[in-house]
Amino acid sequence: MAWIKDKSDVKSTGAAGEDGMEENGQESPNAGVENADNVIAFVGRGVEFKGVISYNGTVRIDGQLDGEIHTEGILLVGEDAVITAKVSAGTIVSKGKITGDIVAKEKIRLLSPAVLNGSVKTPMLSMEEGVLFNGNIEMARADVRELPRAINSPISNIKRVSG
Repeated sequence: MAWIKDKSDVKSTGAAGEDGMEENGQESPNAGVENADNVIAFVGRGVEFKGVISYNGTVRIDGQLDGEIHTEGILLVGEDAVITAKVSAGTIVSKGKITGDIVAKEKIRLLSPAVLNGSVKTPMLSMEEGVLFNGNIEMARADVRELPRAINSPISNIKRVSG
């Protein structure tokens, strides 16, 4: 992958254009993701990484990763990526294979032919036709709290008056 600084270079590098589409007509995993051009690290195809990754910003993975990923930022998972990890991120956009427990504070976007095996917790999930998802999902916003149930609420004390 080329590091892209200037949008005029986008078409020549094979990266996604402003419309989120690559030259071959496929939607880029970067499409619709803020700051996708600001990738701060890249694990390329054929690279195997074992360990813990913690970062701020956007990271793209196209190789193999075994371990943990922690970020408030964006995780981009390429089509050739194979991730076996506990993942905690702000946003996850995936076309690859992820196995493990995943928590995304903002959203998870699964683009075909993504495969996701494991438990997922996120307030927003989108999944294209052709994606394979095996596991559990919990969709609740962190700021939503269940109201306590009062046994002697004012409503339960209302008596019927017959007229």
